[in-house]
Amino acid sequence: MMKSLGALLALGLAGLQFLAVLAVVFSSYITSQKALLDQARDLLRDVGANTVVHSQGFLNPAEGAAQLAARLAQNEVVASDDQQRLEQLLFQQLQITPQFAGLYYGNEDGGFVYVMRSPDEPGVFRSKIIAISAEGERSTRLIWRDGDFNILRSQLDPADRFDPRTRPWYIKAQAERAIIWTDPYIFFSSQQPGITLAAPVFEVEHGVRGAIGVDIEISMISVFLASLNIGSNGKALIINSNGDVIAHPDQDLIKTATDEGGLRFADIREIGDPIARAAFGPLAASGSIPVAQETASEFVYEGNRYVSNMMPVISEKLPWTIAVYAPEDDFTGVIKRNRAMNIWLAVLVAVVTAIVGLALADFIHRPVRAFAVRTALISQGEIDADAPAPKTYRELERANEALVQEIVARHAAEREYGETFNMSSRGMAQIAHGSGNFMRVNQRFAEILGYDRDQLIGMRFADLIHPDDAAPFADSGILTKDDFVLNRDLRCIGANGEAIWVTVNAITILDQNGKALHAVLTMDDITQNRHAEEQIDRLNKDLSHLARRDTMGQMASGLAHELNQPLTAIAQNADSALVLLDRQGGGNPELRDILTEIEQQSLRAGDIIRALRGFIRKDEFPPKPFSLEDLLKQMCYLVRAEASDARVTITTSLPDDLPRVVANRVQIAQVLINLLRNAIEAMATQPDAAPREIGIAASASEEFVTVCVTDSGPGIAPDLNLFAEFETTKAGGMGLGLSICRSIAGNNGGSLWLDDSVSRGARFCFTIPVYQPKVTPLQD
Repeated sequence: MMKSLGALLALGLAGLQFLAVLAVVFSSYITSQKALLDQARDLLRDVGANTVVHSQGFLNPAEGAAQLAARLAQNEVVASDDQQRLEQLLFQQLQITPQFAGLYYGNEDGGFVYVMRSPDEPGVFRSKIIAISAEGERSTRLIWRDGDFNILRSQLDPADRFDPRTRPWYIKAQAERAIIWTDPYIFFSSQQPGITLAAPVFEVEHGVRGAIGVDIEISMISVFLASLNIGSNGKALIINSNGDVIAHPDQDLIKTATDEGGLRFADIREIGDPIARAAFGPLAASGSIPVAQETASEFVYEGNRYVSNMMPVISEKLPWTIAVYAPEDDFTGVIKRNRAMNIWLAVLVAVVTAIVGLALADFIHRPVRAFAVRTALISQGEIDADAPAPKTYRELERANEALVQEIVARHAAEREYGETFNMSSRGMAQIAHGSGNFMRVNQRFAEILGYDRDQLIGMRFADLIHPDDAAPFADSGILTKDDFVLNRDLRCIGANGEAIWVTVNAITILDQNGKALHAVLTMDDITQNRHAEEQIDRLNKDLSHLARRDTMGQMASGLAHELNQPLTAIAQNADSALVLLDRQGGGNPELRDILTEIEQQSLRAGDIIRALRGFIRKDEFPPKPFSLEDLLKQMCYLVRAEASDARVTITTSLPDDLPRVVANRVQIAQVLINLLRNAIEAMATQPDAAPREIGIAASASEEFVTVCVTDSGPGIAPDLNLFAEFETTKAGGMGLGLSICRSIAGNNGGSLWLDDSVSRGARFCFTIPVYQPKVTPLQD
């Protein structure tokens, strides 16, 4: 019976461990295989997403070519006949954009300027210029240049008959009147894969003047794909919407010869990558490329399982599909081999454990067997009952007695401490050493945070701290350090998601040997006190703002009063000068224009000052109907000198049927002037190469006309309240301009706001009511 018990203990221990090891091995294999396959799919997805981003980032400079065309047309560089200047501009653009293989411009007369890279020629760049004379004669000149635009060689090509007007890029750009992309193709000169972007160039009086084109080599995308690490044998490729493979880690596989002796892209069904053919060829044959959404699949090739993934097209302009595949064994092969080894290892561990367990069971069971033998001998009368018991028995008995005494004492201490802990009026918690988890919390602690006590057990104090106050607790074990002491105010996030201000005190409890046992933390709710302090601060700030606004109102009213007199004198003097000029027989026309402009602007300044004074004094100025289009032209004319000094271009986009509006015209003019000058000042500090453009657009609805002023400046910081009084981004600003503008817009029946939908710069919009003429009913 006793031996059977020891054997069962040993065999049970070994058997349970064997089963546990097998369960761990198989469960680990299943979960690890699934996790690795999921990771493999995530890796393929990430590779596809990275390839999309890389391709877009590689081709995005081509969008700049369209903007270049617009700027060239606006500055009348393309529209002019200065082909040398145009060649220099294209040369500079080609130098700063390594993705471009060449840039060219063709006009409606057949003229053509082409600048391309030419590493194998006498110079690193070659230009081709086709000039058409007024009599219709054409001449073609080839120019080789070095990197400094110096001519190394120049010659005429009388046999050239190239006409840009017959090229697909020119025809398509003219027909669509927008930026167009061609399908990828193999460049004839460099025999490298590429794509062409073209944009029409407009002239105000003559419509389309010509088209600008950009040749972009996309071989670098294949180089990028070759650098990707997708398992051990995985690959990524790019498939065009027509099935052509336009990028592959092995660039030689994507080119194939045509019947005419040229080169074209290889179709996915004929590419020299057999795994790619097996993965994506059937989709191309069924017309399923491109896919509408991300598509993951598995397939078998020559007995090996593969995983693949296809991404949706990059964009409508670039209907390219990113395709990725990789062998499944790249991710699960190691774990499959480890599974068999771990099973044999489990068997070996079970055998060894059984032998050790048998010996251990006999050692543990020996004192019990000795006491059983002694009892049997006493019952048979072979030994005296007073005979000394086995030594092991007495040691176990004393140890048992001492242990019982320790347990009783500890329970008494824990009971006393537990009552104090639970009944405390302050929030209290015990934090485990090492993990930082709550071991125990009292009811008051749970009430402050809004949790149940059971919910807090196992959570960490660092998880409850507000993110703005969590920096000192970034180290998860800080509360369990041996020398840690904490006494500070901070914010916690309650169960309802709201911030709670608390005062926290915490120390680490050490044992008699100086080893950390746990941390004790106390907490008091001070949220109401904090809210009271914040309310007092807000009231003080509001009182300060009211005092400053009253002072600014008095000062502005005084300035308006004082400035009226000199402005009146200026207007009268200008009028008197015009009268004297008339008496002298007309005089100089330019002098008359200057005097007239002085008189008009002084009168307009007087109107603005009177309007400002009335706005400050809350005088009533009845709104009147006026033409917003005329007002916009006048405001652009007024700031043209400032815009010219800052090299800022102002453009307007107004509908033909823009209705009249009803408001105080002078006040609306002030809003426009303030927005335009703010935009000019914002862009004046930008680097010279940065764009400096202001766009004014207007649109009308039944009740309002909306005017938007958009600039290409640095934009507005998201944490700045521009419309608050005394808030400004200017070093010398007072922070009143936009606040007054918003008040003006509101007083005139509209509104003013910042439109944050633009990706660059800033856009301010305001509305003005549409003038609704009163209809007098007909009398019978």
